[in-house]
Amino acid sequence: MLVDAHCHLTGTYLEADQVEATLARARAQDVTGFIAVGTDLEDSRTVLALAVRTPGVQASLGVHPHEARSWSPEVASALEALLRHPAVRFVGETGLDWHYDLSPRDVQEAAFRAQIRLAKAIGKPLMIHTRSAPEATLQVLEEEGADAVCGIIHCFSEDRAFASRALDLGFYLSFSGIATFKNALAVRDVAAWAPADRILVETDAPFLAPVPYRGKPNEPGFVRFTAEVVAGLRGIPAARLAEQTTQNLEALCGWAPSS
Repeated sequence: MLVDAHCHLTGTYLEADQVEATLARARAQDVTGFIAVGTDLEDSRTVLALAVRTPGVQASLGVHPHEARSWSPEVASALEALLRHPAVRFVGETGLDWHYDLSPRDVQEAAFRAQIRLAKAIGKPLMIHTRSAPEATLQVLEEEGADAVCGIIHCFSEDRAFASRALDLGFYLSFSGIATFKNALAVRDVAAWAPADRILVETDAPFLAPVPYRGKPNEPGFVRFTAEVVAGLRGIPAARLAEQTTQNLEALCGWAPSS
């Protein structure tokens, strides 16, 4: 049994009439749990509705750094109301993206800090996006006391030094298809080294498809390829990796497909 700890199943990512077939293909690969992620207020509403009606799907709701321009007191209030629903397991994805800079960096940081405070107020873990901003991301997490709720560093793409500080804050490291790329040496090193009780696997579908589908649209069923590679890097059977990562998700957010 595998859980995809981060995937996009709504909005511009996947047409509504494709969701059922996509999840059916994943379940045929023994992927039975899915954390579906919202990236702005409207998308978060759609994700929550999907989680409420779909067995095996739970939600992570927030405002992505790309969408940080949309942050306002009104958005914060509406998002908080959604976050209190029991089908919502994480706050985010939130964080910093200084690669694309689709929202100004100060605006990204303000929305990031606000969502950490929301997570602390309602007592739910965070779903963190970080790209080209490793030191700034860690600094915000440390300054805002994110260790009070912990969370996931989704699509882990940094090195051991970053991982160590994130682990010290109580965060879990979620490995995507990047771990299957032979040239992703730092990521593969961390995937082999990280504590067994602090790792997860994800797709970030429809992005970052793993080998052998690299360069093609990703989907939740492909998480098994990432899981197999991570298991190989760690020298354990894939079934054990699946069991461990499912247990880890339940320890972090109180939910697994069987619960």
